[in-house]
Amino acid sequence: MNVQVLCILFVYLLIINIIAFALMRADKKRARANAWRIPEKTLFLSAILGGSIGAIVGMQVFRHKTKHWYFKYGMPAILILQILAVAVFWYIIWYPAYKPF
Repeated sequence: MNVQVLCILFVYLLIINIIAFALMRADKKRARANAWRIPEKTLFLSAILGGSIGAIVGMQVFRHKTKHWYFKYGMPAILILQILAVAVFWYIIWYPAYKPF
């Protein structure tokens, strides 16, 4: 895999995780202020698009959505599926190019 592609992927993941973290923070602030809330679909979408670590960290730091079972178990499930997808991708697509024989 090209170094440029890996750099772009790293920057993308960094940005989407910061966005997911910020969304959790913003939603918590809005919940306290009794203001318009960020839809749960948006929070999950940010995690599905690669921001699951940022969303999980945001949940813990701001103690937000930690009592909802679908967030408590859903966000880690998304992270596990993403890790498995990367492992499968690496094993099937990338690894064969580096086999010694």
